[in-house]
Amino acid sequence: MTGQEGESETGRGRLSRPLWLVLGFVFMGLGFIGALLPLLPTTIFLILAAGCFARSSPRLEAWLLGHKRFGPTLVAWREQGAIPRKGKALACAGMALGYGLFAWGARPGPWLAAGVAAAMLGGAWYVLSRPTAV
Repeated sequence: MTGQEGESETGRGRLSRPLWLVLGFVFMGLGFIGALLPLLPTTIFLILAAGCFARSSPRLEAWLLGHKRFGPTLVAWREQGAIPRKGKALACAGMALGYGLFAWGARPGPWLAAGVAAAMLGGAWYVLSRPTAV
């Protein structure tokens, strides 16, 4: 390895850390907004924020993982890929409500309705197939 290769890796690392930090704050903001708005998800954005903070700010990652309300869910996902029973129920109910609003509001044709239903069922299957966090 030449000196130039090492310098480009170091330079790339210096540029990527602030990017990960900004993305972490964006995802954390979306997650907190999702906690207040019923149709915007919370947990997936906080999982993404924790991943971004892991690459940019161990202090913010530790704060998020230790958060009184959101921390246990994030730790369960990170350690076991697990979702709490209540989270599974809310996710599936949200998908069903979202599909119902889509079908009622957009009045899609049969192919689009079936495609969206298949995507929602795939998402529900994934959520239900994860281990249940205790």
